[in-house]
Amino acid sequence: MNKKTNVFGVLCFGISMVGFAQQHQEVATIEQLDEIVISDSRFELKRENSGKTVIKISKQDIENNQGKNIAELINTKSGIEINGSRSVEGQNLGYYVRGGSTRQVLILVDGIAVNDPSLVSNEFDLRLFDLNTVESIEIIKGAASTLYGNAAATAVISITTKKASSNTVAGNFMSVIGTNQSQEDLDYNPSSFTNNVSVNGTANKFNYLASFGNRFVDGLSAAKSDNPEADAFNRFNTNLKLGYEFSDAFNISAFASYDKLKTDIDGFPAPSYTLADTDDEYHSEQTRVGISPKFTYANGSVQVNAAYSKIDRESISDYTTTNEAESFVVDAFNKYVFNETFYTIAGLNYTEYKSLFVEEESYTNTDPYLNAVYVSPFGLNINAGARLNNHSEYGSNLVYNVNPSYSVSLNEGYVKAFGSYATSFIAPNLSQLFGYYGANPDLEPEENLTMEGGLEFNTEKGIRLSALYFHRDEENTIIYTTGYENAATDAKVQGVEVEAEVKPCNSVSFTANYTFTELIDGTRLRLPKHKANAGLGYNFSSNTYASLNYQFVGSRMDTDFSTYQDVDLDTFSLVDLYFSHKLLENRLKLFVGVTNIFNEDYIEVMGYTTKGRNVNLGLNINL
Repeated sequence: MNKKTNVFGVLCFGISMVGFAQQHQEVATIEQLDEIVISDSRFELKRENSGKTVIKISKQDIENNQGKNIAELINTKSGIEINGSRSVEGQNLGYYVRGGSTRQVLILVDGIAVNDPSLVSNEFDLRLFDLNTVESIEIIKGAASTLYGNAAATAVISITTKKASSNTVAGNFMSVIGTNQSQEDLDYNPSSFTNNVSVNGTANKFNYLASFGNRFVDGLSAAKSDNPEADAFNRFNTNLKLGYEFSDAFNISAFASYDKLKTDIDGFPAPSYTLADTDDEYHSEQTRVGISPKFTYANGSVQVNAAYSKIDRESISDYTTTNEAESFVVDAFNKYVFNETFYTIAGLNYTEYKSLFVEEESYTNTDPYLNAVYVSPFGLNINAGARLNNHSEYGSNLVYNVNPSYSVSLNEGYVKAFGSYATSFIAPNLSQLFGYYGANPDLEPEENLTMEGGLEFNTEKGIRLSALYFHRDEENTIIYTTGYENAATDAKVQGVEVEAEVKPCNSVSFTANYTFTELIDGTRLRLPKHKANAGLGYNFSSNTYASLNYQFVGSRMDTDFSTYQDVDLDTFSLVDLYFSHKLLENRLKLFVGVTNIFNEDYIEVMGYTTKGRNVNLGLNINL
């Protein structure tokens, strides 16, 4: 055993003996080198052969964060700020990655792009999503339009939902009861209720999964005021997944989902038109159906992902607005593996978006694309491709990427240098062109260029360190003044992202990340220049787990709605605690989470309420 292993052994033994006398503590060799990533190439590649630092949120990570929502979990990762995730439950969410805006982040669910064509940023509303239906999440940052198309300019968040059990019948039930209180009102009354139940299984060649979830949260006002009233949030989720394996070569899967949320919100009533407690409401309903046939042959596969979604939204106030939107997405692609070193994917992506404003408006994209991956036997790896974006309103636009990396094998791991040069094209959204507020049909598309380079060090002894520098140039950035318009000057953003993951043994894990984001030119609201996260997890035994997590958010700029002047928001730090224990042969798990332990008083969105110290108690039953 070498000196490094001895150090880790002493560390693990020492931690296990501090107040918790375990009779046996085995120092494990953590095999991180064979970790598989998919999103940056759409092939299953070892992390060593990937040209990006792909963020993976595993099934275990999700289980160790039960009681949180999906936005809260993603918000702990490097380079990402999901603004609104710390505020009242119904708060709008903004996805800010590498100094970009919400409309530059693409979200996939089981490989299919999801969005709302009637929203200003065309984004998918993560408030609709139930984390308890998720198996894993992969996040790639930087321009990824070659593989994923319009809007994939700063990040792609790829969500994989849970799969059916191999047993004929299996089930799961989870329930969480918690508080929902601000810093001033620590009464610890139960105000948050989350439930999810699923039934799934496999019978011969047929598999199925059905789930239902509900989340109800009350007790906080959206607007921060001296005499707040409670603004309730209520969400329902229904999901059905079916699959049939006709043969070893051909299978087909289908899904249907219905998601609905209703939340009380606060508005800007006359005559002051400043944020105040009101009886306004926001309703959103989403229906999605899709089908994915796949044919596998000797050296590859042909697959089609097709989905239709319909969204109905309504904002109820003194001036009620109704939005209806539809999207139709088809992604047909052929993956071919020439040999162990050369992989290709060729496809055609078609999307049609419709939205009803004063009248129905629509546009389509028809994009052929090609991407190739070369994995050499001497450490050089290249991921490169191109896509021709054919937009019904803006014509043809070519986007491309070149993503080389070079790894050097060590006795117990590797060191990898990687870089990327990639472009993106982002057409104006239907709401910006034809919507109710500030529409401008003469908008030009945004164009984005991202360059990045970095190093990664990974060992089989449980250490992974990475650091990268990125630089982004934006042309024709769409901004809002008295209406939507293209900015007169280009926006430039640069930054640094650092990640560390240390797993000296099976019982101890430490993760940390730091992001520095600097706006060279342009203006961005609610984007911290410095942000850091750290987490320490400890398995007392195979059945008992605890974690302590820390988040620091640096100063950032926001708009004061009472004066409509830009102001600087102070830095803040949050500390969370989580504890779980499994009973009945791992069929029953009890858990408790405490967020914002020190009851930090801070502002996330100017004028809106943030959460104080809160407690969640939950149970998870597997059948």
